[in-house]
Amino acid sequence: MRAGDPEVRPAGTAHRPHEALRRPVDAGEDRRAPLLGGALHRYPRGLALGLGAAAATGFPPLRLWPLALVAMGLFVLLLSQARRGREAFLLGWLFGLAHYTLTNNWIATAFTYQASMPPALGWVAVPLLSLYLAVYPGLAALAAWSLWRGRGGPAGLIWLFGACWIVAEWLKSWVFTGYAWAPFSLTMLGGFDRPGLAAVLPVMGTYALSGLAVVIAGYLALLVSERRWRVLALTFGLLAAGMFWPAATDTSADGLPVTLVQPDIRQQDLNNAALFEEQFARIAALSRPLRPGERRLVLWPESAVPDYLRDGYPQRYYDQLTAGGDPAFARRRIGAAIGEGSLLLTGAVDLEIRADETGYRRAVGAYNAVTVIDAQGTLRGRYVKAHLVPYGEYLALRWLLEPLGATRLVAGALDFIPGPGPQTLELGPWGQAGVQICYEIIFSGKVVDRAARPQFIFNPSNDGWFGAWGPPQHLAQARLRAIEEGLPVLRATTTGISAIISADGVVRHHIPMHRAARIDTRIPAPAPPTLFARFGHGLTLFWTLTLLAGSVVAMRLRRA
Repeated sequence: MRAGDPEVRPAGTAHRPHEALRRPVDAGEDRRAPLLGGALHRYPRGLALGLGAAAATGFPPLRLWPLALVAMGLFVLLLSQARRGREAFLLGWLFGLAHYTLTNNWIATAFTYQASMPPALGWVAVPLLSLYLAVYPGLAALAAWSLWRGRGGPAGLIWLFGACWIVAEWLKSWVFTGYAWAPFSLTMLGGFDRPGLAAVLPVMGTYALSGLAVVIAGYLALLVSERRWRVLALTFGLLAAGMFWPAATDTSADGLPVTLVQPDIRQQDLNNAALFEEQFARIAALSRPLRPGERRLVLWPESAVPDYLRDGYPQRYYDQLTAGGDPAFARRRIGAAIGEGSLLLTGAVDLEIRADETGYRRAVGAYNAVTVIDAQGTLRGRYVKAHLVPYGEYLALRWLLEPLGATRLVAGALDFIPGPGPQTLELGPWGQAGVQICYEIIFSGKVVDRAARPQFIFNPSNDGWFGAWGPPQHLAQARLRAIEEGLPVLRATTTGISAIISADGVVRHHIPMHRAARIDTRIPAPAPPTLFARFGHGLTLFWTLTLLAGSVVAMRLRRA
């Protein structure tokens, strides 16, 4: 209620979070008058901003999941104060604005590694992006409030907002190419050695777990509001037990040997041609076989190879990068570095060459690819990244933005060309590999070829752009995919965090940020196909409808 508005309230009743809608109050609720009504009633817009930022602290690297749940729960109670739809939307939008600005602060760091635009522009770009991303929480708040309108008290709104949050995250993952970064379900992921409540992902999926987390948060806040301390203590105790429940023992001793390499090539040095030979020597030294002749898989990160490895380009392109201007030489020395019996999967860049009307052949685009190379330097296959990063790997609206001085964050004038989508690389005796390059791993339900399920997912990445917050968030989302799909994820990065993740989402081995090192282990075994692996976002729809049904039950029970 705003200052100056007439106060309409039955005599003798206390102010409740949902009172602005003038719902009749029963005597039982009056005896346990909410503690939070007055606090939520003052400065609702500023409070929405603060709660949105607090909800982002549940993500890595802070991982303050209790604070995130409290913030989300209080926001649902705050939403119950809204008196009209536009107010509900504004509260949700303000919550999202602060939430996504803090979550995505790492994007600003990327602007410090290019010379075409001022680095300070990064601190403008993050809130500008969040202005758009905040529309989704705003729409979720509007839809939930409109369906609720005070019926059954805040309990009904809690279930409705959980269902609408699922739909909002799903929409955000594909509208305008999608931006699925940091779903709220990430707050349910445990530490490196345990999956936490994310263990339910095989039967729910990422976005449905986000909705469930919203419902849990809302009920925790409601229990505080109604002074139900014993139920609150029991509920929080069960929640904490789930978050800290130990993981199963690793049973991957019989898997294929793998060497995963993190060369620690810093972003400011990555495109410096004067350092290419030193960088290759470093990554080659980290890749030597421990047991010569042993069959093993070697994994290098995205951006690991500056050379063009394929034949058929005009010579001027090879002369820019490859020692001696010879792609065959580049392949042979890579094969010699990994040794007999080894097979390498490495990030590389390929070119699309076309001739103009005069016959002059030039590059018209590039491919962000994973290339497969054996010990003889023979190319054995490739995967091309399908889900490219707008303004990172291509300049959207180039015709408009390039004359204004805008450019891509990734070096080079050529836009990258998308590949066909998830596919499984058949590696013969080295198994079947699914590949998701960098950012692709964040898209729930879009990381595996359903027609040819792989034995593991290889996720090469260059996280050197992304400061202190981006890499741990990226790793956490790779863990969500492992649990969701029931597949191990092998993550090789230039600067960290590289990791071997088993199918239960546990980080079995990792290399911290800014350390040159290698992991020698065996590939964890895949789990049987999960329900999500079989039904995908059909499960998301099922759980959305389930939460909607829960809202109907909650509203009827509270009105009875």
